[in-house]
Amino acid sequence: MNIYLDIILRSVAVYFFMVIALRIFGKKELSQLNTSDVILILLISNSVQNAMVGDNTTLLGGLTAAFVLFLINFLLKRLMFKSKTFSELIHDKPQILIHNGKADFEILAKLGITADELQEAMREHGVEHYKDVKLAMLEIDGNISIISGDTELRQTHHKKRTHKSLS
Repeated sequence: MNIYLDIILRSVAVYFFMVIALRIFGKKELSQLNTSDVILILLISNSVQNAMVGDNTTLLGGLTAAFVLFLINFLLKRLMFKSKTFSELIHDKPQILIHNGKADFEILAKLGITADELQEAMREHGVEHYKDVKLAMLEIDGNISIISGDTELRQTHHKKRTHKSLS
């Protein structure tokens, strides 16, 4: 088999493995990276490198693998944009965490979100109590969006947190 075709097939396999793994382990993992998450990402990238390029350590081999990853990502995003069914297969639906001041602790437990994490997101949005939240959602990208119950309706968005050592 052609060495570059081999790199292409390996790269495609690794890409789809990562998509499936992220789908299984949940979107919460994407939103807030802590030190162990960064270490995991670095180790995964190192461990799959050989799986993609095999014995080929040439510049062209590395560029081929990188190009294939960018191409697959581009095509996957186009397909998700055109097909709602495919998009739902790849992405979870947003989840309601708080509705009209009542937190859904069953959903929080299922998603692995602690009460402390939810309260942290609320504080970042300037909301102190559950009763003050009209709607809190775990979005498809793993961020928590909060709409307060103030008479002056304001919508805020929980920003992704980066670890201090990465800033």
